[in-house]
Amino acid sequence: MKVFYDSEVDALYIRFNDLKPEGVVEVEEGVNLDVTKDGKIVGIEILNASEKVGVDTVFNYSLILKDYETADVGGKE
Repeated sequence: MKVFYDSEVDALYIRFNDLKPEGVVEVEEGVNLDVTKDGKIVGIEILNASEKVGVDTVFNYSLILKDYETADVGGKE
C-alpha cells in the first residue's frame, strides 16, 4: 500500500496494488474508488482531504491483524 498526499490541492490517494484502474466509483462527493474491470479496488482518492480525514494522522498507522468477521469494524458486532 502506498499513500500520497498533495497539499497544494488537498488530495489524498491510497493505492492498494499495482493493478491498472479501468473505472471510477464515486462513493460520495470527493471520495472515489479506482477499480479494475472486474471490480477490484486499486485505490481511494479523497478530495478536500483535510476536511474529511485527519491528514496529519494518515501517515501514523497501526496494523491490527484480526479475523474480519469477529472484528468490531465500523460498528459491526
